[in-house]
Amino acid sequence: MTRRVLLVDDDREVREALGQTLELADLDPLLAGSFIEAKDHLSARFDGVVVTDLRMPGRDGFHLLEFSRKLDPDLPVILLTGEGDVPTAVRAMVGGAFGFLEKPCAPADFLATVERALKARALVLENRRLKQELESGDAAARMIFGQSAMAEDLRARLRAVARTSADVLVLGDPGSGTAKVAEVIHLLSASARHPFVKRPAGGLDAEGLSAAIAEAGRGSLYLDEVAALPLAVQFDLLDRLEGGQAARILAGSTRDLQAEVAAGRFMPDLSYRLDLMRVRIPAIRERPEDIPVLFRRYVAQACEQANLTERPIPPELVARLMEQDWPGNARALMNAAMRFAIGLDEGEASDGQGLAEQMGRIERGLLIEALRRNGGHATAAAGALKLPRKTFYDKLARHGIRPEEFRQND
Repeated sequence: MTRRVLLVDDDREVREALGQTLELADLDPLLAGSFIEAKDHLSARFDGVVVTDLRMPGRDGFHLLEFSRKLDPDLPVILLTGEGDVPTAVRAMVGGAFGFLEKPCAPADFLATVERALKARALVLENRRLKQELESGDAAARMIFGQSAMAEDLRARLRAVARTSADVLVLGDPGSGTAKVAEVIHLLSASARHPFVKRPAGGLDAEGLSAAIAEAGRGSLYLDEVAALPLAVQFDLLDRLEGGQAARILAGSTRDLQAEVAAGRFMPDLSYRLDLMRVRIPAIRERPEDIPVLFRRYVAQACEQANLTERPIPPELVARLMEQDWPGNARALMNAAMRFAIGLDEGEASDGQGLAEQMGRIERGLLIEALRRNGGHATAAAGALKLPRKTFYDKLARHGIRPEEFRQND
């Protein structure tokens, strides 16, 4: 995480004292005595946060706040002032300040605000980095996440397989994303401009198979859980494969096809035909180093879908996530990310809870998020949720939520 803090104050003694406080907290202070000095340190690529005195000769802290936010609207700026009046605080918040502190400020409060700003900045920069990687990469880079050697090997395998026209068997544990991997193969192939059609194999009859192949045309047909394909349809599929139909078959399975063959539920010849090219998706438990990257991405996606403000992920939560086996793979990790995004206790799951308990926890999370987004102002939060003011306050009381705990200028 970035540790750089641009500290701006025209009072040299105050500036040096606060700089020493930052250094003792293992932070990296950059000291400036004026707006002119400070702006030389800032750019759209500045990876730290800004702490500035409000009252300075010439261009003051409000000018620096405006300048910083023009460079980067997500750059956290904390304002310090010896005049803690309400209008000034309101102007600071409306102007987009991350925090507003009165001088003299207790070192613990000062450092706590700076640490929150640094975590927020690190989260923004990490999301931008990931987004840039996605936008500049191919389908494998955009859709297969992770930085482990296994994730890199999987992406390389998909690129190699996609260059061929062979049918592919995609193997993975439940929840591992066999359909996504099949889609990546299609998007990387020469047939990417043609349709990608998905069908569950279990309920497919001969007529449905024929229609799916026709819909795929010169594209790809993904058969989910191909081991469940009825035997009569397996014969039909094998005939089509050997006859050289146009569509490429991408077959996904969470079962061992050889075990299905041994049990008499799957045709040996079809198994051999589909297994010409094989891709195995490593389970999350095999690559725990990817869990932080995956969880951050899933949290960001959940927040975007639910129109929620993304918040920093506690390191202790990441450590707990990395210790779990995740038998549900990506699907289970996505569920955990959604619970975190909406404000549920990240240390608890909903297993064993009734619908009322689960809905109550979700409601509490949405109330907290509305207050957080509106700086702890209950009227604005109630309006955002389209609730009557009395109903909103009744819900706060029922969940034991105090709006003042979310006011940014407290």
